[in-house]
Amino acid sequence: MPINPDAVGTVGPENEISWTSKDSLLYALGVGAGQTDPTGFELEFTTENTSATAQQAFPTQVVVLGGGGGVDFGDFNLAALLHGEQHITLHQTLPAEGTAIGQGRVAAIHDKGKAALVVLETDVRDTDGNPWWTTRSGLFISGEGGWGGDRGPSATWTLPDRAADIVHGFDTRTDQALLYRLNGDRNPLHSDPLFSSLAGFETPILHGLCTYGVSGRALLHALCDGDPDGFGSMGGRFKSPVIPGERLDVHIWNEGDQVLFQTRVGDRVVFDSGVFAHR
Repeated sequence: MPINPDAVGTVGPENEISWTSKDSLLYALGVGAGQTDPTGFELEFTTENTSATAQQAFPTQVVVLGGGGGVDFGDFNLAALLHGEQHITLHQTLPAEGTAIGQGRVAAIHDKGKAALVVLETDVRDTDGNPWWTTRSGLFISGEGGWGGDRGPSATWTLPDRAADIVHGFDTRTDQALLYRLNGDRNPLHSDPLFSSLAGFETPILHGLCTYGVSGRALLHALCDGDPDGFGSMGGRFKSPVIPGERLDVHIWNEGDQVLFQTRVGDRVVFDSGVFAHR
């Protein structure tokens, strides 16, 4: 079996991460910032030279900054990999440009029977050694389960039995995937009609992490008044693909000690089991 369950706990090398003002501008455009009103809304994310407006970065940009490379947990067919879960925690506000040190590790490998769930975590600190952000990704790999290992914890997220307290969302552009891919994910599933058809899709689909970023953008405005200083953590599970041009609406429930959310296209859930926390 190519996946190595004994890789749990493996720590990768420390990696320097650097990002520029241009990188932050590109990410902002990639998750749709500025589309609603390009000269009056989100200029702090889409420009670096607007009068009396300091450039800022979206908290979810950390998902494209990397830092967790060099962790080996076995060999497998990349076509069998599905990005199933994504979580981020911001310990400090992400600036528009900076340098940090990241280190990845294999946090868990669960046996789901017909698939393996590999959980990768990356801890990132600033150059003074202070924690900056943490990312956690869950990767489902078909055909790699069945070795008799631990199935992992059961899901505890429950959809509230009432309408959402807040619904906030944004339209995506028909060329959204072509913009977002410039952040580094050049998978032809999101750009090549022939490749996407071979994967069973009528048209190229939006990157899951773009759906994640648009959702985070909606949460930032709905719950933090657009101020990244208030954005603490965000996580959940990818449910179904999005076609560029579809509208993403985030349904938000305030449960007192936590904030729950789902991202939907109409009645279709595309990001599920969402949990948000302020910082």
